[in-house]
Amino acid sequence: MEIEERLDEVRRGVGRVVVGKREAVDLILTALLCGGHVLIEDVPGVGKTTLARALARTLGLTFRRIQFTPDVMPSDVTGFTMLDPRTGEARRVEGAVMRQLILADEINRTGPKTQSALLEVMQEGQVTVDGVTTAAPRPFMVLATQNPLGLTGTYPLPEAQLDRFMLCVRMGYPNAEEEMRILDLAREELGPEDLPAVLSAAEILEMQRLCLQVKCTGAVKQYIVRIAQATRQDKDVSLGASPRASQMLMRAAMAWAFLAGRDYVLPDDVQRVAVPVLAHRIRLKSDASYEQRSAQSVVEGILGSLRVPAGA
Repeated sequence: MEIEERLDEVRRGVGRVVVGKREAVDLILTALLCGGHVLIEDVPGVGKTTLARALARTLGLTFRRIQFTPDVMPSDVTGFTMLDPRTGEARRVEGAVMRQLILADEINRTGPKTQSALLEVMQEGQVTVDGVTTAAPRPFMVLATQNPLGLTGTYPLPEAQLDRFMLCVRMGYPNAEEEMRILDLAREELGPEDLPAVLSAAEILEMQRLCLQVKCTGAVKQYIVRIAQATRQDKDVSLGASPRASQMLMRAAMAWAFLAGRDYVLPDDVQRVAVPVLAHRIRLKSDASYEQRSAQSVVEGILGSLRVPAGA
């Protein structure tokens, strides 16, 4: 019960500056409990950056924002070694990723080479510069924001990069009531930096450990595998969900159950996180657009067609 109350405090804290994004917050907490990373995709101006900053404050994590632009170099992200002119010795310059929570803002406004600089630290939790490997601080999480492709100055993320994001969250526009509240908040002069820390790094690491103890039955695992295999067999899909995607789906369902206060996974948990986990990993055939299909609709169709295990 204490863990549930602490997580509710995080939600309330974020809700003081971010209006109506409870689902997005819960999905990001789901990834955090798994040690995963999140891609937040939506049009500019819907609060992606504010949400990331508010979470960093309430979670009590060290924070760094990297504003990705076409001139950002890989060494800006990972760090580099330079010769100190005073001593003549090589000196390591720390990269921007050496914080616990990284906001990779507008990640698709930089080129593929710089985007790929994040691959090692996202997968392995470490950075290698000139043959020297340094562990990233723990817990470690990348929250990347992305503008929809087609907007001026955007580059598509490589499939290998997309696969490193456990979840893709789409925030959407606020409704009229929420937008009125946003206007009121603009006059209150309360920002993410004003929020108190609710958790600490040590507490988050302990929650991650407890999350691994959530039970996932054989029937639920079979259900996850059937979902992943169905994405590979769909006639409109050219690249289906990988075995890594199946692992991420199971881990995310375990974390979603943990957030709900349970120590076991239900098929409903799998269904709830399936689209955020799988849709951004799926590639459709070029002619699928003529049928107005999307990766999200493919996953939703699979969930609607497969038999749900009973008593799991």
